[in-house]
Amino acid sequence: MNNWFQKQWSSYSLWHILLIPLSWVFLVIISVRRTLYNLGWLKSTGLSIPVIVVGNITVGGTGKTPLVIWLAEQLQLAGFKPGIISRGYGGSSNLATAVFANSHPQLVGDEPVLIARRTACPMFVGTDRVAAGQALLQANPECNVIISDDGLQHYALQRDIEIALVNSNGQFGDQFLLPAGPLREKFSRLQSVDAIVDSGNGAALTVAFKEARQAPIFNMTLHGECFESVNGSETKQPASYFTNKKLVAIAGIGNPERFFNQLSGLGLQFERKAFADHHAFTKQDLMQFSGKTILMTEKDAVKCATFTTSDAWCLPVAATISAPSQTSLITLILQKLRT
Repeated sequence: MNNWFQKQWSSYSLWHILLIPLSWVFLVIISVRRTLYNLGWLKSTGLSIPVIVVGNITVGGTGKTPLVIWLAEQLQLAGFKPGIISRGYGGSSNLATAVFANSHPQLVGDEPVLIARRTACPMFVGTDRVAAGQALLQANPECNVIISDDGLQHYALQRDIEIALVNSNGQFGDQFLLPAGPLREKFSRLQSVDAIVDSGNGAALTVAFKEARQAPIFNMTLHGECFESVNGSETKQPASYFTNKKLVAIAGIGNPERFFNQLSGLGLQFERKAFADHHAFTKQDLMQFSGKTILMTEKDAVKCATFTTSDAWCLPVAATISAPSQTSLITLILQKLRT
């Protein structure tokens, strides 16, 4: 179903005749909801420490997980002790639940497990992010800043800093609100955020987007060159190791083309297989690739580690954030935290 919508959003079709009226209804709902929060008629709760929200205004993969990892690492280098909260999408737990490096992705979600492994920060997931943040602070009182993963529209949680992540490479689709388009909120929402991070190349930024934003735009690129064995053997290999192998690349993420393009950029030739975002991989999913070397994302690897073959590899990536001026993104964030 998600793939069907993505296809519709990439162009205009007869389906828009039916979907656009539903987008108007969606606009009314989100506008009324946000107004009620602004007026205080719906309760918005703050935590005892600053909250940084990382989110987006579109559906689909924009690269929030690498950005959250980057932000946590940068805050640690600056002397902060961050904690991280998330919805835990794809997991079965609704109540506030602690996430550890060895947590089961089916319980807490794949992205939280990956974040916990990469950052070693205290992390909690839950549908109620206020409850998740409170539980995190009760268990980890040493934390002095909270990063909320994908919480831009979760207005029940008060925030001190908002970072909106966009992907200018076609991520805005037909520029309609859900369900006729991929937008969760109108472009004007970007007028109130503190920073915008573009995970695309910037060339496709629309006029509407440029006029709507006021915050500085930073560019994020992802880099990964060394593959790691998915089964936990800690074996690492450069891209050249796979040059003469029969490869199949699989991806169960919001933007699988990003992963495939990374592999192509490393000079690899491979068969492609895209699954739905947050796909719950099983051993049977991988059996169809018998006799081939499997390449996958690090997020997918956390779900496949217990049943994968020895010839399955993931590509860990790290984010690099470039600044449009003399002020870097982390400098901007630290200035706001310390004022």
